[in-house]
Amino acid sequence: SERCIHELFEAQVRRTPEAVALVHENERLSYGELNARANRLAHHLIALGVRPDQPVGICVERSAAMVVGLLAILKAGGAYVPLDPAYPSQRLRQVLVDAAPQLLLCDVAGRAALGPEVLTDVIAVDLETATPVWGERPTSDPEPRTLGLTSRHLAYVIYTSG
Repeated sequence: SERCIHELFEAQVRRTPEAVALVHENERLSYGELNARANRLAHHLIALGVRPDQPVGICVERSAAMVVGLLAILKAGGAYVPLDPAYPSQRLRQVLVDAAPQLLLCDVAGRAALGPEVLTDVIAVDLETATPVWGERPTSDPEPRTLGLTSRHLAYVIYTSG
């Protein structure tokens, strides 16, 4: 109960780094590969200023990149705010206004759903970049205690239809 969600995942990575952790269409990632990708992005998010309890929006289609993004947000200490690109743009904007994330992870579908005017108010990180700027970041697990992150911090902020 004292460990963060991503720390439980990291424990599984240490136990079975070569085991398949994620399958999406034709893409398969082992625990080690998924962890390395998430760590690189997490280090980038930390450099962009993500801190414990900070909401970070994520508006992407279901994909391996979505899982990498969610895990990276948690590893950076942020609280992910899932935004389904299939939702009406007005609803997505309402959530963004209320949650007020300063950072947003997105893909092409997310950018289209949100519209260009929304993207001017936040730092947008495109998860579909062929050569991501975080590609050279460390693959090491960010240290939660260095970030001031504990299991008592937010993990996500969910908006329901009700």
